[in-house]
Amino acid sequence: MTIQTENLHIVTLRPLPEPAALAAALPRDEAISRTVADSRAAIRAILSGQDERLLVIAGPCSIHDTKAALDYAARLAELRRALGDRLEIVMRVYFEKPRTTVGWKGLINDPHLDGSDRIEDGLPMARRLLLDINRMGLPAATEFLDPILPQYLADLIAWGAIGARTTESQIHRQLASGLSCPVGFKNGTDGGVQVALDAIRSAARPHSFPAITAEGRAAIATTTGNDACHVVLRGGHDGPNYSTAHVAQVAEAARRAGIDPGIVIDASHANSSKDPARQIEVSADVAAQIRGGEHRIRGLMLESNLVAGRQDLVPGAPPVYGQSITDGCLGWEESRTLLIDLAEAAATRLRRAA
Repeated sequence: MTIQTENLHIVTLRPLPEPAALAAALPRDEAISRTVADSRAAIRAILSGQDERLLVIAGPCSIHDTKAALDYAARLAELRRALGDRLEIVMRVYFEKPRTTVGWKGLINDPHLDGSDRIEDGLPMARRLLLDINRMGLPAATEFLDPILPQYLADLIAWGAIGARTTESQIHRQLASGLSCPVGFKNGTDGGVQVALDAIRSAARPHSFPAITAEGRAAIATTTGNDACHVVLRGGHDGPNYSTAHVAQVAEAARRAGIDPGIVIDASHANSSKDPARQIEVSADVAAQIRGGEHRIRGLMLESNLVAGRQDLVPGAPPVYGQSITDGCLGWEESRTLLIDLAEAAATRLRRAA
C-alpha cells in the first residue's frame, strides 16, 4: 500500500485556458496596442520628471460589474480628452483583492459574486473589459497579485501596482522585474517606506524564476529588470504620509538609496483613514504642494465610482448600480471636480517648467 502524501487538501483541479488561447480568442487590435504603448511611454516620462504633467489613476476600488465599469470608463475617457494636456489619466481596473483573512477575492476569482470561484469565467470577462476600456482610448491600471495571471492580461495594462502586503515579497519583486509596464510599489502597511525603496532596487535588476509560458507550460523566466518602478505612498498604522514633510523624507531616503522614487500619492487607504470623502482633503493638499513648486510628486491615485460609498452584498438582492462592494469610493461628480482641480495645479507646474 502506497501512503498518499500529495493533494491531501485539494478537492478539484480544473484546467484553465492557455494564455495564448485566451489572447487569440480576445485579441487586441492596433489601436488598443497604441493606447497601451503610448500611455506606458507617457507614464515613464512623468515618473522620471521629463514630463511635468501629473499621472492620475482613478477608478473603483475593485470591479464587480462590467456594465457599470464601462459606464464609468466612458465618463473618465471624456475627462482624459479634456484634461490630457495637464494630466495623464489612467483608469483603475482592479480584478484581484488581497484579503487580510477571508472575503470576496475579486472579479477574476469570483465573477458571479456567489462563491462559485469560476476563474475560467472571470479571466475572459476581465480581458474583454480591458479591451473595451482601451478601445475608448483610455489606458488601464491594475494590481498584480497572483504571479500567473499577468500572462493573461498584462499586454493590456499601462501601469501596475504591487500592494502593501506584497511589496516585500520576492515573488512580486521578480514579477515586476519582467513586467512591460511601469510598476508602483506601495509602502508597507506599517507606513514604512524602506521596503518599497528596496523593492524598486530589486525589481530594477535581472532575475530568473519559475513562470508559465503563453502556451501554459512551466518555464524559467529570465528578466532584464524594470527601470520604471517607483513608490506609492498610502499611509500606514501611524497615519497619513502625503504631507510636504513626508515627501521630503521619502525623497531623501531615495537619494541615499541612489534612486528616484517617482512619488505617487494614494489618496485612499490609510492616507484618508479609510474615509473615502477625505480623499478630497488629501488631493487638495497634493494640489497645493504642486502649485507651490513640488516636482517630486509625479502622480495621485483615487478610489472613485459612479456612486459614493460602499455596500455589502445581500443574497437575493441586486447590488446598487455603480457602488463599490469593497472599499468606499468618491462619487463621480466629486471625482470630476477633484480631477479638474488637479489639472489646474498641474498647469501651474507646467507654466513654471516652460
